[in-house]
Amino acid sequence: MAFGWIDEQAAARRRAGLVRTLRPRPADSPLLDLASNDYLGLARHPEVVAGAATAARTWGGGATGSRLVTGTTELHTRLERELAEFCGFEAALVFSSGYAANLAAVTALAPHGSLIVSDAGNHASLIDGCRLARGTTQVVAHADPDAVRKALGTHEGPAVAVSDTVFSVDGDAAPLAGLAEACREHGAGLVVDDAHGLGVLGAGGRGAPQAAGLAGADDVVVTVTLSKSLGSQGGAVLGPARVVEHLVNAARTFIFDTGLAPASAGAALAALRLLGREPERAARAREVATGLHARLTAAGLEAVRPDAAVVSVRAPSPEEAVQWAADCRAAGLFVGCFRPPSVPDGISRLRLTARADLSEEQIERAVQVIGGTRP
Repeated sequence: MAFGWIDEQAAARRRAGLVRTLRPRPADSPLLDLASNDYLGLARHPEVVAGAATAARTWGGGATGSRLVTGTTELHTRLERELAEFCGFEAALVFSSGYAANLAAVTALAPHGSLIVSDAGNHASLIDGCRLARGTTQVVAHADPDAVRKALGTHEGPAVAVSDTVFSVDGDAAPLAGLAEACREHGAGLVVDDAHGLGVLGAGGRGAPQAAGLAGADDVVVTVTLSKSLGSQGGAVLGPARVVEHLVNAARTFIFDTGLAPASAGAALAALRLLGREPERAARAREVATGLHARLTAAGLEAVRPDAAVVSVRAPSPEEAVQWAADCRAAGLFVGCFRPPSVPDGISRLRLTARADLSEEQIERAVQVIGGTRP
């Protein structure tokens, strides 16, 4: 029977407690949200919503085509210019998603004969970029510049190291300065995904590369998402102008994909300008994360110390993680639940995201619910 193997895989997922379910949320959900990636609380900010609405009224509901045909508007180029300036890079290129941006950066910068050195904890989009690239991929130990250095030493020819700046599962930060040093010893490029760093780390939220002194370097390329701290949707690649020009001509997820919807570009630009005026939002997101961690560990829970805005709380098993998250929802708290294969170490956990707009009362309530529903 066609697709009969799907039933076998579905049964295996049920036995392992790994079935995933879509849960549509209402516009006015009563739950306290510690599951979204809206780190700065901007997704519903009036200026951001107005930016989206104005763009939609001006440019229409969609970009109408690929970026190289009709999909590039003046709004897209304005967003690219201001995003590059904010983060300290020469140029930027906007994509329809952060996933597409990562696929573009990795595949276009790792031609046949090249080596890609990939961190074992990298996001799925970077992993898929490595799989699609024509270069050879070598996976190395997590957050280990010496492992990167050793891998690069085995190869002659073009090479790039690829890493998240902040890893999405545990919220730990990559040793960017050490990675850059290892790459420079071998003439390799460094490609980093700052999805969870932009808006949270660096001066006024300018990102982890800026905090590490790598912004604007001619051997560093950064990908970002517009869907987390900026409360919108889409992604971008930042780096030297010649790299961005190369992506325009070689990146398939840029050339053949419809451009980012104007409403998303307008919302992202409004959020970026708002962050520029209110840089304290970045520090507040970090403050909320460290506060959550301190209170959770004081309550006897096993939580990973956050380097940005992600707080991870270990669960005994996939089944208990799912039940724990469900019990939190029943108590009015929405938390993330990460299980295999989403977690590379096989350890299931609740994933909490700190938001700059959370009050002390909300933080305390979240800790009480999580502690009170523990398996």
